Amino acid sequence: MLETVVRDQNGTYFPERVRYFELISELKDGSFEFLSDLCAVDYLGNETRLLPEGVVPERFEVVVNLISLVNRERARVRVQVPENDCTVKSIYEIYQGAEAMEREAYDLFGIVFEDHPDLTRILMPEGWEGHPLRKDYSVGRVPVQFKASTSIR
Repeated sequence: MLETVVRDQNGTYFPERVRYFELISELKDGSFEFLSDLCAVDYLGNETRLLPEGVVPERFEVVVNLISLVNRERARVRVQVPENDCTVKSIYEIYQGAEAMEREAYDLFGIVFEDHPDLTRILMPEGWEGHPLRKDYSVGRVPVQFKASTSIR
């Protein structure tokens, strides 16, 4: 499977979305035992990013950083997620540490991680509308909540 996934000169993997979970599983079996980070990126309006030939750019991207402590290696996985279907399979069953990271990407970008055990907001209040790290989210939409001081000196 690793041979069929697009990989750039830096060792970054670019799987198709349907093969993302399988690739992560294979990397874990191949000694990448530590999930260092999982995050999302919104590329709205950025048509100039560099991707290897054969990778179709989408608005969103989920980026996973893995470490092999035994082999002293790093692997990065970048999966493209289309705006009209913001879903990708959760890797929680492979790396339980992904639970909070996937919730954060869901909360701030609106990417749904299928089969996640508790995909609820983690940073924003439950009733919050929208996803504040999307580039089309209105600036200044966050209400300021300060209380006046009762003691003035």
